[in-house]
Amino acid sequence: MQGVVDKYHAQIKKSFEQMFISFDIYSRTTSKVHHETAAGFFKKLYDENIFEEKETEQYYDEAAKTFLADRYITGTCPICGNPNAFGDQCERCGSSLSPDMLINPRSTLSDAVPVKRKTKHWYFPLQHYELFLKEWILNGHTEWKNNVYGQCKSWLDNGLQPRAMTRDSNWGIKVPLPDAEGKVLYVWFDAPIGYISATKELTPRWADYWQQTDTKLVHFIGKDNIVFHCIIFPAMLKAHGHYVLPDNVPANEFLNIEGEKVSTSRNWAVWVHDYLEDFPGCEDVLRYVLCANAPETKDNDFTWKDFQDRNNSELVSIFGNFVNRTFVLMHKLCKGKVPVWHEKIKDEADAELIRQIDQTRITVAELLETYKFRDALYTVIDLARKGNKYLQDKEPWKKAGKETTSMEDQEKIDNCLYLCLQLTANLTILINPFLPSTAKKLLSMMKVVDRMLEWENAGKIDLLKTGYSLRAPELLFRKIEDEEIVKQMEKLHKNAVKPNTVEIVAHTPVNKTEIQFPDFDKLDLRTGIILEAEKVAKADKLLKLQVDLGFEKRTIVSGIALHFKPEDIVGRQVVVVVNLAPRKMKGIESNGMILMAEDKLGKLHFVSPEGKMEAGSIVS
Repeated sequence: MQGVVDKYHAQIKKSFEQMFISFDIYSRTTSKVHHETAAGFFKKLYDENIFEEKETEQYYDEAAKTFLADRYITGTCPICGNPNAFGDQCERCGSSLSPDMLINPRSTLSDAVPVKRKTKHWYFPLQHYELFLKEWILNGHTEWKNNVYGQCKSWLDNGLQPRAMTRDSNWGIKVPLPDAEGKVLYVWFDAPIGYISATKELTPRWADYWQQTDTKLVHFIGKDNIVFHCIIFPAMLKAHGHYVLPDNVPANEFLNIEGEKVSTSRNWAVWVHDYLEDFPGCEDVLRYVLCANAPETKDNDFTWKDFQDRNNSELVSIFGNFVNRTFVLMHKLCKGKVPVWHEKIKDEADAELIRQIDQTRITVAELLETYKFRDALYTVIDLARKGNKYLQDKEPWKKAGKETTSMEDQEKIDNCLYLCLQLTANLTILINPFLPSTAKKLLSMMKVVDRMLEWENAGKIDLLKTGYSLRAPELLFRKIEDEEIVKQMEKLHKNAVKPNTVEIVAHTPVNKTEIQFPDFDKLDLRTGIILEAEKVAKADKLLKLQVDLGFEKRTIVSGIALHFKPEDIVGRQVVVVVNLAPRKMKGIESNGMILMAEDKLGKLHFVSPEGKMEAGSIVS
């Protein structure tokens, strides 16, 4: 176990460094300081009689001779029927589960059917902190993001219950009590304490951060960890005393990959170290796409096609294009030197661009302060877009270098290129929080030092002084070709561990248990025609369909919304499993299943008759 942790700690640390993500300290919860800090935290709460000691029944693997953590139990999800759901969550439908909810649970360690055994644990009485949390969150932090505030309110409205803070395991931080042999601290008890212990490793003045009222504590997390950072950890800090509470928890929703939930266990993931090997020098492209697609308010999707489109149409064609045109023209028309600014002939377009530069500085700062990083990035790119339009409208190349070029025309050319260069300098500052490698390239092209990147310089239009020589342009981004994207899609599907699935996967060999004809004969497959289609509220992947089956019309909910627009599939012939037991999805009862096929790029296609057939025709 320690070898696995060591391997991935080093790999992830290296990936962060290569992606220009830096930390004051990149620590781990296996450190001695963390063990001492977490155990000491638990002991203080124990000594003050905070915990409730309880004996309960939990799953035990008799073959492996161990109690099972939630993640080491699999079974059928009671919500969607996924036979490979985990004891804490179903990765198909995203539902939060407990091992007791699983149908036909099994141990992932031995594949044995686990049994219930009595065991003693220490519970944190969350119910005692309910009033404090309601006042602190619901009244005191109404500015939190809606998804965070709403999830907290739901937990608090439903009433809090005691939660076990220990587990039966031989891996983890040992419970610091004499009668706790084989007991360790629950991972979500000790993990957030890791923020404190890492600060202890960083500086002996750690208490200045954690125990001073002028500290601003912010947690950047995913939505599945909201309850731990907004409910459990603050209650722990309150019980302990002396510690500051989180000022904000700007949690994101889930970022899926190609329409499916990220799953490291199924290897349905894009690994950073693999990406860096396949796209050397393109660190900022991934940073850009992830920020542009950040699921700040709802689940979003990373697709390789979108990755390509954003790179080619936004980074290359807008941002990179503006910088390149500016430098090329500056070298061609001004001999590579920053031209003179002629204030007396400044026109409305010049004044408007100057105003846009300053306004962008203000807007981006406000958006960053309120954790709206996606909108902040868009605002920077939009400024580059405005620069392209300004340059295109001015057309300085048309009158430059001709015998008929007047003094006034030359001054207008100077002003245009001067402002474009100052805009480039401002774009360098504004893009630095998002694309640091790109900012470094721009600094090199402008022959200026890192000090120019200080935020106080944003909005100024004299960052590059008249007469200063600049280097020749270099391309900031390269175009990504179709074959590169096809290769990534093939790699993603090839490496993924396929779960049991209801779709027909056209390019995957048979990988399910062999059946006999009587099993197949149980299926009632009929042709149908889609009469109506609409998106399901608060469900990015679901469409609600009205399907004519000849003998009746049915409502069917299908997870195809990422592949088809509702208006494009009305009238489409489909094949339907009509004798599938009904089930509710997002409160809608679905009566049947549409058959789909998936190509090697992950796109879904309807399985349908070759020619037009009457609705309700039997498929055999």
